Parts: sequence; C-alpha cells; structure tokens
Amino acid sequence: MTPNIPESTLLTHSAQNNCFGCGQANPVGLHLRFSQTADHTVFCDVQIAHDYEGPPGYLHGGIIATLLDEAMSKANRARGVTAMTRQMQVEYLHPVPSNAAIRIEGKVTRSEGRKHWTEAHIQNAAGKVLARATGLFIAIHKLPTTGEGQ
Repeated sequence: MTPNIPESTLLTHSAQNNCFGCGQANPVGLHLRFSQTADHTVFCDVQIAHDYEGPPGYLHGGIIATLLDEAMSKANRARGVTAMTRQMQVEYLHPVPSNAAIRIEGKVTRSEGRKHWTEAHIQNAAGKVLARATGLFIAIHKLPTTGEGQ
C-alpha cells in the first residue's frame, strides 16, 4: 500500500494460537499478519470482510478497536515484550470501510519498567488516517499454557 515503508520482516509466532486478532488456529478470527521494520514499527496490510461490519459497508467500532489493540500489542512483541493492555483510547476519525485495503501500524513510544506506552493508526490505501489509538501496556511473565502448572 504505502511505497515508502522500509524493508521489513514478518513477525511470527512460535506456535499456533487462538488469539482472535492474530491466531491462525482461530477459525473465526481475523488472522492478522504483522511485519516489523528495523525501528520496531509494525504494520499489517489487510482487507477485513463484511462479516465484521457495524453499519453496512463499514467496520464495527469494536473491530476497529481490536485492530488498533493488535497493532500496539505487536509493537511490544517486536521489542521482545509480552504485554497486556492496561488502557487504550481510540479516536474514530472517519468510517473504516469493510472489504477494502487498509494498513494498520503501531509502535512503542516510551517504556519505563514494565510499562510500555504505544500508539497505532489505521489508514486507507490513499494514506488517510481513519482511526488512531494510544495505549498503556503492562509487561507480563509468560503465562502457562493449558495443562501446565496444574
């Protein structure tokens, strides 16, 4: 979409997961695939299906928030940090069309101990920002998978 994005690498998971946003094992999930640049900015070029609409032709506000949350979470992961959302603020600037090319971008703006401040935005193919968010994420220790530690 945006030709001026620097060289990037795919941000991969070490195992299948059931995350609604990025989990390839979730049959009803969004299956988002993020890439990262050398400065740890993450991005995902995607078209979200009409299945996730609010008003006809446009994405549901909760899905928009999910996309922004995923970008901020992946920005932390690009820096080797597993963190969960403590708070986020979303600005819905323009309707986000369903089944149209969009880019989701995220980055960490500041880190202090376990706290990581992030920002993200969604833009259309022309580069117009449609929604943006800021968030505070808290680093966590690796959570046990089902069956571990019981």
